[in-house]
Amino acid sequence: MASKDPVATIEDLSNCDVRHRSEESQEDYFTITPQSPIDFTRPCRRSKFTELDVDGDNTCVKENNLTPSIRTDLVTRRRSTSLLTESSCDSDDESFRTALPRFSLYPRLYILTLVLLIAVPLLYDTKWLALPDASIIGARAGVIRRADRKSEATAGNELLRRQNTNTDVCSRWSAQSALVNGTMYLYGGHATQQPGEHDGTWTNDFFTVDLTKSWDISAPVVSGLPQPSGPPAVANGFLWNSYDSLYLYGGIVSDSPAAVPDPYSLWEYQIKNAKWVEHQNPKTSNGNSSDGGNQPVLQTGEGAGISIPELGRGYFFAGHLDHYTTPGWSIQVARLYLKSLLEFTFPGYSNDGVKDLSGGKTAGSDGAWRNVTEGGIQDTAKFPSRADGALVFVPGFGADGILLSIGGGLVTGPGQNESSFSQMNVIDVYDIATSTWYKQATTGKYPSLRVNPCAVAASAPDGSSTNVYVYGGQNLLPYGQQIQYDDMWILTVPSFTWVQVDTDGQSVPPARVGASCSIWNGQIVVVGGYTGPDLSCDSGFYVFSATDLKWQNNYNVLSDGGTNTKNTQNQQISQQDDPQGLSGSYGYQVPGAVQSVIGGNANGGATITAPAQAATQGPLVTGKPITYTVTNSNGAVVTQTGTSSVTAGGSQNGKGGPNIGAIVAGMVAGFFAVLAAYLGFCAWVYRRQLALYKNHVAMSQRALAGGPNEKTSFIPSSTEGSSARNGKASSSLAGGSSGIGGASTKLTQSNSNGQDGEVPPLPTGVWPPVGRNSTANSSTEDLMVGQEPSFVGVLLNPRRSLRVINRD
Repeated sequence: MASKDPVATIEDLSNCDVRHRSEESQEDYFTITPQSPIDFTRPCRRSKFTELDVDGDNTCVKENNLTPSIRTDLVTRRRSTSLLTESSCDSDDESFRTALPRFSLYPRLYILTLVLLIAVPLLYDTKWLALPDASIIGARAGVIRRADRKSEATAGNELLRRQNTNTDVCSRWSAQSALVNGTMYLYGGHATQQPGEHDGTWTNDFFTVDLTKSWDISAPVVSGLPQPSGPPAVANGFLWNSYDSLYLYGGIVSDSPAAVPDPYSLWEYQIKNAKWVEHQNPKTSNGNSSDGGNQPVLQTGEGAGISIPELGRGYFFAGHLDHYTTPGWSIQVARLYLKSLLEFTFPGYSNDGVKDLSGGKTAGSDGAWRNVTEGGIQDTAKFPSRADGALVFVPGFGADGILLSIGGGLVTGPGQNESSFSQMNVIDVYDIATSTWYKQATTGKYPSLRVNPCAVAASAPDGSSTNVYVYGGQNLLPYGQQIQYDDMWILTVPSFTWVQVDTDGQSVPPARVGASCSIWNGQIVVVGGYTGPDLSCDSGFYVFSATDLKWQNNYNVLSDGGTNTKNTQNQQISQQDDPQGLSGSYGYQVPGAVQSVIGGNANGGATITAPAQAATQGPLVTGKPITYTVTNSNGAVVTQTGTSSVTAGGSQNGKGGPNIGAIVAGMVAGFFAVLAAYLGFCAWVYRRQLALYKNHVAMSQRALAGGPNEKTSFIPSSTEGSSARNGKASSSLAGGSSGIGGASTKLTQSNSNGQDGEVPPLPTGVWPPVGRNSTANSSTEDLMVGQEPSFVGVLLNPRRSLRVINRD
């Protein structure tokens, strides 16, 4: 190119791409790249902008000088002394100049700043700029881990929307579930898309089952929610719930393919806002029977969980720790089974068991944790570690109610070939108010030992009994060949009596373990469950009537069962004004099989209001269930076993109404007292009568041995002869007929030598009785004929025996 200083610009920007243009520097560069053939057929026009000089001869580029290939020239020039030059073009006798307008420095900086402000946040979540810690995009209460954002991958500059959960699966089990205001939420667990799947079954699926609408088990009302990117894909944890939030705790991560757990964070799902919030690095607080506090909360798997929204607390009992729950745990270290009870107080609720919340203080936005490890018998050998059990809440007895631990076990032995189960005939009972564990024996035939059953509780309309339904589960060994159960059992409280449900002839679902169960409108809804290798796929939705004790094909919404604003918790009508009333019990009535054990009727009125096997300590000794007055539609009182009152701290006490149990106990005690007195009186009469009998026998024997001058009071029972039982002597009437009008009678006897002798005469005015028309006479006759009195005879006719004693 020529050495002179051409200043080059282009008029038509669609034809050339200016990468950099010459301006104020001594060595400036620019590149011209043709994008498409330049149209030179239009007329040239005069321009005040700088001309383009490509070949250095200060002439315009003609069409025949432009090669069709992409041409890029790098032009170097010195600082121009003149920014404007003139040149003419001979095409159509018209001149034209092409130019590119110049921009000042400040607008360029403004544009560059705007681009950076837009581009950097969008690139922040990509693999190039992602950081392992906090992000400027995400929930206010916590960050969303970049490593977990599998469903929010980017395509170019577009952020892909997360997919909704697929509810059409082959099978599902071991999910975390909660029930809030008639909606059943399920998160995670295992799911398969086709029979025989074994790998990659862990999911972060999130969906709901609507229990405010009626549906058939073949077409339940299910809705898939967006799969969250933050919470981990876990199974066998628990989903606590308040009235407006869900809290995901615990669980185990995938073992096939093997996954590494993250440091534990509590994930909260805000129902109203439909978003997940992370609460990082939770630690325990000091409190009653606790570990001292200020300890990191670890992720536990395969424990037993329960939510008590009326108290604002969630519990997770026992379980285990291993390399699928705890980061950094070596696979060479054996699994550690637990017996601790982890308590979480929901934000905004108080808890006197936590030191920091004493005096009515409430938990902050992160809640409050307490690890109960020394509650009563908890730290003794008779309280074993366990996993895979169930936890049930029963109101009453203590100030805040009690928890029942049902089932569970663990695998032990050098080769992990031995199993140990928690007893089913003895139940571990936790008093919430005192943070203390007790044991309570049960009566009746009890279920076989098992792990992973599902359990729910229903309250009688009057609250006199709470009936715990236990369904399914399995044994532990041999691994891979466990036996699943399909039986249903009822543990009725407070009598603590087991009742097996008779399901013969019913369409019973396949045996299963790890199912999710909830009760609403008095019906138990079963979702999912592992059914073993023999069943290809399972529909996964079943309904059991807790009142009729039958499996049914439909879930039916009952009128007023939570459809109005007053009974949103689906409580019994008699309990809807009491927050301690069990939710989901609307429409429930005590089954006949339970009535036959505890007495009462369908509305309650249980006559057994204490454990059949007497409690020795704890709230079951002094406490009692919360009871209510039940009325029918016309206002008539059906049962009246008491009322309930709730204090400001959430405690309740039953008061008012007759105590049916005390009345029955008093009647029974009174009956036995009367019976004991009667038996004692009869024993006294019998001894007196027996002594008289022996005395008469002795006197008669002396009379017989002493001759005619010996006085005797022996009176023959009739005019007929009689034989002595223990002697050979016999007596008979001698002479002719005897008369009552003063005729004398002569008695003769034969002695042991066979000689006849005269029997002493009867006392004056005493005659042998002619008939048995007198009780006194008949008793005397029994004595005289040698019949020894019996205790049974005295019991049957004590009046006759008493007259004998008095006459004598």
